[in-house]
Amino acid sequence: MSDTEKLKNLIEEARHVVFFGGAGVSTESGIPDFRSEKGLYKARQEYGRSPEEMISHSFFVRDPDVFFHYYKENLIYNDARPNAAHLGLAGIERAGKDIKIVTQNIDGLHQDAGSGKVYELHGSIRRNYCIECGAKYGLDYILDPANCAKNGSDTKHVPWCAKCGGMVRPDVVLYEEGLDAGVISAATGAISNADLLIVGGTSLVVYPAAGFLNYFGGSSLVLINMSETSVDGRADMVIRQPIGEVFSAIGY
Repeated sequence: MSDTEKLKNLIEEARHVVFFGGAGVSTESGIPDFRSEKGLYKARQEYGRSPEEMISHSFFVRDPDVFFHYYKENLIYNDARPNAAHLGLAGIERAGKDIKIVTQNIDGLHQDAGSGKVYELHGSIRRNYCIECGAKYGLDYILDPANCAKNGSDTKHVPWCAKCGGMVRPDVVLYEEGLDAGVISAATGAISNADLLIVGGTSLVVYPAAGFLNYFGGSSLVLINMSETSVDGRADMVIRQPIGEVFSAIGY
């Protein structure tokens, strides 16, 4: 029996499934991994600063125009579409399984694929809000140059609120900011209640998110990753295949 057949059996036998995913889930949709050659680390060449600085809270406050220029060029991939992994996970839910998604990604592709129970640890590029009045805006609003023009401001990339004129920021967790307490509670609760935890597309080096695996006390832990992780020794099954291939083979 192949690993994918074993995994499908585990899914069918489980009552509560959680998928915990990272950047590797979306690379097959054309979104670069954080540390890849085409990822955020190219900021060192273009801006002379590290990506950790460029997408930090303090840099956002200090130089919002450069922040938004970098953010829009490097974190938003508006043409990306769900790949076989996203679609396979959504298919498991459509088949009637209780499956929840805990993701470190901010691209919204799990929801595009049809997954209904998604906990976004680092927020989402799809959500934006005014820091003054709290008005909410979608992605198209902050990408529209017309919404980045304001009397008395020489900024070119900062979106401004149509209601109060305040600055609109993405609802994503920047460096130096903490994760949302409600999302943490929901995600850790789902993991602690799961009897099958599937971890995919993550090197498990980003904390505190990687530490969430310590909440799992169920019967089966499965890792799907092309490279080694610090949790391999704890896993009941380790699959070294592209994650899209794995979920395509499972066939939901």
